Amino acid sequence: MRSTLPVILVALCLAGCGGEKEKKARPPALVEAVAIAPTRFTDNVEAVGTALANEQVVLSAPVTERIDVLNFTDGGFVSKGQVIARMAVGQEKAELAAAEATALQADQQLKRIQALKSRGFATGATVEQQIALASSARANADLARAGIGDRTIRAPFSGWVSLRTVSPGAVITAGTAIATVSDISRIKLDFTVPETRLSMIREGMPIKAVSAAWPDRPFNGTIATIDPVIDPATRAVRVRAIMPNPDKALKPGMLLTVSVFSRERQSLGVPELAVIGDGDERFVFVLDGRTAKRTKVETGIRQNGLVEILGGVKAGQKIVTEGVVKLTDGAPVRLAGDKKGDDDKGGKAAKAAG
Repeated sequence: MRSTLPVILVALCLAGCGGEKEKKARPPALVEAVAIAPTRFTDNVEAVGTALANEQVVLSAPVTERIDVLNFTDGGFVSKGQVIARMAVGQEKAELAAAEATALQADQQLKRIQALKSRGFATGATVEQQIALASSARANADLARAGIGDRTIRAPFSGWVSLRTVSPGAVITAGTAIATVSDISRIKLDFTVPETRLSMIREGMPIKAVSAAWPDRPFNGTIATIDPVIDPATRAVRVRAIMPNPDKALKPGMLLTVSVFSRERQSLGVPELAVIGDGDERFVFVLDGRTAKRTKVETGIRQNGLVEILGGVKAGQKIVTEGVVKLTDGAPVRLAGDKKGDDDKGGKAAKAAG
């Protein structure tokens, strides 16, 4: 009895080892695959730009004077030529009245002297002297009118005014800002492009810009001007694009991320998840029947979740897009939607590989 016990234990151990091997035999990895197809890729120039108003001006006081009238509301719209502010002009009006009276008197005196000269009672020099006096008097009147005009501040173009920082009745010094008028019906977007990418842009190219304020809304525009001078300090060129802004969503001073669409081309494209890296090299798993073969590829740019493939595979070949982390070179696979017979074939291949 004791002599048969070791034999039984050995048999049980062998049976247990065989069971573990059966458990270790895994079915082929379930993966997804697509056929490689040509895709449109676009070379983009990325930059960061600052939004500027189409036209913007700070209206300031021309002289030190008291403000009589402010004719705008905070953030309101003003038309070209509309009065923004009027400053006190009492003294200037008095000076104008005196200048006009002097000019009138000088003109009347000139007419009398000219009449006397026609009858030979005045010399030509007397007439010329009076002409000079009359001209001087009219010039003084014009100067007084200009002084009154300078104290009436008008909008040079249509636009929206800034928030008010002064009040009627306040005495302000020359140069004090009264209002800022901005035409934001369209936006100038200034950004810089490295010298090395200058050949990729030209006037008339379309751009797309995104603001942090409107992350889900891209704004379209067109390159209007490229600065003819490159900054020697940054080795970059300044570029200005124009973007329509009918709803005033964009504000001057905004920071926007800019993409310039440079050149389009057709290349093979695969999903980013299908490409695996090994140092500086890139690989995909190409299907040969139900076997995944690790294939080295040459990649280009990444765009819209796809990687550009420049070499290593051909159009129409099927590559694994989901489940690449479960694969090794030559590993058998099964695809979603495979029939039972295909699963059995994959299982046999797995056993053969094991």
